[in-house]
Amino acid sequence: MVNNKKAFIGSIVMLGICMCLFFPYPYNEAMIAHTTFMSIPVETQDGYVLLGIFCSILFIIAMILLLRSINKYHFRTFVIVVLLYSFLPHLLIVAYQKTFASGIMAISYKGEGECRFDMVEKDLMNGECTIVLHNRSNEAVSFDLQFIDTNFFKGDKRMNSLMNIAGPYHVTIEANREKAIHLKELLHLTNVPNHIEGGGSSKVHVQLIDGDKERTL
Repeated sequence: MVNNKKAFIGSIVMLGICMCLFFPYPYNEAMIAHTTFMSIPVETQDGYVLLGIFCSILFIIAMILLLRSINKYHFRTFVIVVLLYSFLPHLLIVAYQKTFASGIMAISYKGEGECRFDMVEKDLMNGECTIVLHNRSNEAVSFDLQFIDTNFFKGDKRMNSLMNIAGPYHVTIEANREKAIHLKELLHLTNVPNHIEGGGSSKVHVQLIDGDKERTL
């Protein structure tokens, strides 16, 4: 099946380099990206990511070399490699969190949280957020939780971070447990500039704080 071993090995090495440079743990850089390619951040609010562009080109070269190094099953190989590249990091992270990770390093989050904000009256707003976190370790984990605006530009209005007015929120998740965290607060916006007047958001991102350790999810 392999007719060019050097090209085959070279393509695998290139794919491994791409995966290592932007491995999504403990921090997933693609989370704040505006544009991604195979989970590689290409553009963020600060502009183009040169290393991300390099990795994207390297990935394409690696795939070309891989397909040229084999003499059949090109489409099948392409699909299998893309799926492995997409899901292998997640499987490795889960395996690590279940065996070696502790504290907030063992917390996982799918990024599917939601927030909703409604004005009650001037300078007074109802804020409601729901996120689901999973503690994959064999010990209970406690931490403080804050909300962040990952796509906050100069001139944009604050949204999810408004929940921090009533925070931080102390959370404890038991061992090997998934926990839905639902928060509903009356937010006093006096002296809080540049805030929304209402609305909602999905794919909410949070920051976990445990002493001098921090993680953004």
